[in-house]
Amino acid sequence: MSNPPSSPRRSRKGAMQPTLNDVAREAGVSSITVSRYFNSPDSVREATRIKVEAAIEKVGYVRNMIAGSLASASSRVIPVIVPSLSNVVFIDVIKGLQDEFEAHGYQLLLGKTDYDLARETQLIRTFLGWSAAGLVVTGLRHDDATRQILENWNQPIVEIMELGEGLDLNVGMDHVAAGRAMTEHLLARGYRTIHFAGAELDRDYRAAMRYAGHREALAAAGIEDAPLLDLPVRQQMTSGAQALERIKATFPDCDAIHFANDDMACGAILAAARLGVRIPDDIAIAGFNGLPIGEHVTPRLTTIVSPREQIGRMAARKLLARINGEPVGELSHDLGFTLRAGGST
Repeated sequence: MSNPPSSPRRSRKGAMQPTLNDVAREAGVSSITVSRYFNSPDSVREATRIKVEAAIEKVGYVRNMIAGSLASASSRVIPVIVPSLSNVVFIDVIKGLQDEFEAHGYQLLLGKTDYDLARETQLIRTFLGWSAAGLVVTGLRHDDATRQILENWNQPIVEIMELGEGLDLNVGMDHVAAGRAMTEHLLARGYRTIHFAGAELDRDYRAAMRYAGHREALAAAGIEDAPLLDLPVRQQMTSGAQALERIKATFPDCDAIHFANDDMACGAILAAARLGVRIPDDIAIAGFNGLPIGEHVTPRLTTIVSPREQIGRMAARKLLARINGEPVGELSHDLGFTLRAGGST
């Protein structure tokens, strides 16, 4: 169901954005002391610094870095926070965002978290202090400090790449459904001993969501065993080669590997020739993302194509509409995915 024309965002406590005075009150010190903490931390006693820092986190205060009469105005800058700037997945998303924002006179301020929620908090606290017009942040999971800041912030927010109950706007795709769809494809091809391989799934939790969908599909087919190889380091193609070697050595009956991403899957395909493993005769390989490299390996990779650039464009359009007081339609927007079958399965 669409929102009314005013398109109010989801309630984020309904409180005013915390002020320096709120921090002082919570810490039990004067406003002058809090100002001195920001301007000259070394001049404040350690015990007082600790109290002020705890108060800042508790009330979700963000320091406005633009002084004077500009302090209450929004800039033409929109921070975009992603897990990685080396992963082509997020480069595509950023392109979609940038094209739309620049066409309307806005500029991006980029930050990467390295899949670290504590670093996300640091970036948000810094970026929002520059009177940002809005915020684009990857994912719906945030630590308590980030959530406190964003619930008290009074500008538009769009959370991208996945779906669920967000803080404001949300644009992405269903990762559980994507994992389920790929495993159903493998089952339809006759594979039964299907392993899932990823890396650092505790941090790359969207890949963990796809593993959940993988397990659902196996269970629905009456297969209770859903082996998981979760490598400790995300080395992409190297990790894929390691996964293939380990699974073939440890589980010789495995007939298909469902990889968390295309980089790992392509690494496995390239390693297979060296190992004398025939794809898909000896073992099938499937990936996720629909990256160009999957079109150029032999055999061509079976993968889920994620709408990366479209996610960026749609997120930008919704955020701009919110900034301009225009209707945004659905608060949560599912852009779906496509399963592209290749010769690897």
